[in-house]
Amino acid sequence: MSLMVRPTKIEGRLSKTWVQRIRINGKETNLGLGSYPAVTLAEARRRALGNRQAVEEGRNPRARKAPTFRQATEKVIRLHAAKWKPGGRSEESWRSTLRTYAYPRFGNKRVDLITTADVMACLAPVWHQRPETASRVKQRIAAVMRWCIAQGFRENNPADDRITAALGSNTKRPQHMKALHHSQVGNAVRAVEATDAHWATIAAFKFLTLTATRSGEVRHATWDEIDLSTATWTIPSEHTKTGRAHRTPLSTGALAVLATALPHSGGKGLIFPSPTGRTLSNATMSKLCKENKIGCVPHGMRTSFRNWCGETGVSREVAERALGHEIRNAVERAYARTDLLESRRQLMEEWSCYLGM
Repeated sequence: MSLMVRPTKIEGRLSKTWVQRIRINGKETNLGLGSYPAVTLAEARRRALGNRQAVEEGRNPRARKAPTFRQATEKVIRLHAAKWKPGGRSEESWRSTLRTYAYPRFGNKRVDLITTADVMACLAPVWHQRPETASRVKQRIAAVMRWCIAQGFRENNPADDRITAALGSNTKRPQHMKALHHSQVGNAVRAVEATDAHWATIAAFKFLTLTATRSGEVRHATWDEIDLSTATWTIPSEHTKTGRAHRTPLSTGALAVLATALPHSGGKGLIFPSPTGRTLSNATMSKLCKENKIGCVPHGMRTSFRNWCGETGVSREVAERALGHEIRNAVERAYARTDLLESRRQLMEEWSCYLGM
C-alpha cells in the first residue's frame, strides 16, 4: 500500500490517493483506497485488508457493488428493447427462458460470484434434450455477462465456449417446417374452408397461402395497409422479418378473400381479427392445420410456393422478392434498386390460378 501523489489541473495543487497493489486472478492491479486526508492511514489499511480477504475467498474486491444476475438481466433487457420490434415477443422470450432455467440456479446471486459450473448446472438438463432452448439460454446468459464485464463487475464470461467443450456438441440437423407439395396446396385450402373454424382464421390462412407471406404479417395486417385501387398490400417494416417495408401485389384470389373480410370490420382496423377483436394468436392457424390434419404448418405454404416457382421456371430474383427475402450479398443488394412489383404481380396471379382461387 502506498500514497500516490499526482498533479491536478489546478496549477500548484496535488492529489493524494491511497493505492493498493494486489494480484487479482493472477493479474497485478492497482486499487484505489480513497483520497488523503479524507481517508486516514488506518482506514486505508482496513480497506486494504478487506481487499486481500476478498481475493483469498475468490471474490473480486472491485465488484463489491455488483448486481445480482436478475438485476443485471433487467439492465440488459432495457438496453436491447430499443432495437426490438414493437409488439414483438423478444422481451417476453428473454424473461421466460431466463426465469425458467437461469433464475432458479443463480438469479439472486451476485454476477461476480457466478461460475462456469453454475451455468453448466443450469444448461445440462436441457443441453441435449432441448438443444435450441439450451443454446438460446446460453446466448442470453453470455450477453448479460458481457454487459457485466463492460461495467467492471467481472473479468471473464462464465457462459463462453468452455460450456460447449464441457457438455459436448448439441448441434442437430435442422428440422424443416412441414410443407405440402405444391400440387396439394389447393385441396388443403379447400379442406380448411370446409371446417367450422372462425371466419377470420380461415380467411387469414387463405390470404397467407395466396400471398406467400408470413403468419405475423397476415395476423397483424390492417386495412390501412391495403390499397385496393392498385391491388397492393404494403407490409410495414415493424411487421417484416427484414425490418423493411414490403410491397405485395394482390391477386384476384387475394382480393376475393379481402372482399369476404370487409363486411366484418367495415374496412377499419385489423383485417382478420380474433373473435375478441384482437390480433389472432400465433398458434391459431397452426392449430387449424393440426386439428384438420392438413399435413403442414402455415409457414410451410411459403416453401410450397417457392418449390412451385423453382419447378415452373420463375427466376430466382423474382421468387425471392415475392417471399420478401433480404438480399444478403452486399454488392447484389447495392444494385437491386427495384422490387420487381409488376413481375411479381403476374407471378402471384399465376399462383392464384394454379390453386384454383
